[in-house]
Amino acid sequence: MNGDLEEIRKKKLLQLQDEIAKQQEASEEARQLEAQKELLLKKILTPDAKSRLSTIRLANPEFAMQVELLVIQLYRMGKITRLSDAELKSILLKIKEKRKDIKIVRK
Repeated sequence: MNGDLEEIRKKKLLQLQDEIAKQQEASEEARQLEAQKELLLKKILTPDAKSRLSTIRLANPEFAMQVELLVIQLYRMGKITRLSDAELKSILLKIKEKRKDIKIVRK
């Protein structure tokens, strides 16, 4: 009986160790991807545009992520090489026009 219980504990411990290892791998991959994205954005955006995007990230992280992905996508497609603050503003305005948030206020 004790041998069975000890065996079950060992199996459970191994499973937990495997799960922890997988989570660490996933978080390391996520950190690497984030670092690559930041390097690419640093290459694409002028300092003023990068500053504007950082400010947006503080106010609305989801929207900033959308903009970052769009900028990277445009760069990879060859449509932009370097993005100034004024160009980023025009992209933001175009996105804002397309994006319509519906707010329901109940009284």
